[in-house]
Amino acid sequence: MVRVRVQQTQDSEEIVARVAALDIGKAEVMCCVRVPDEAHPGKRLQEVRPYSTMTRSLLVMADRLAGLGVTRVVMESTSDY
Repeated sequence: MVRVRVQQTQDSEEIVARVAALDIGKAEVMCCVRVPDEAHPGKRLQEVRPYSTMTRSLLVMADRLAGLGVTRVVMESTSDY
């Protein structure tokens, strides 16, 4: 039997209030945004929307994220970027 010792890390938990996740494909970026619902404290709003990978569409997406106050963006892709 192998014993594995669990060690404490220096990581601290962080909750990001305004976040976006991007799933990047060749022709399309799927963007999911989650932000606090100002009308209902403790609740969140979510928007899932596709954007073309053409420059104009990506600029629209960037403006949308900035307008929603997104402070963190994560991405998933099967290719190298």
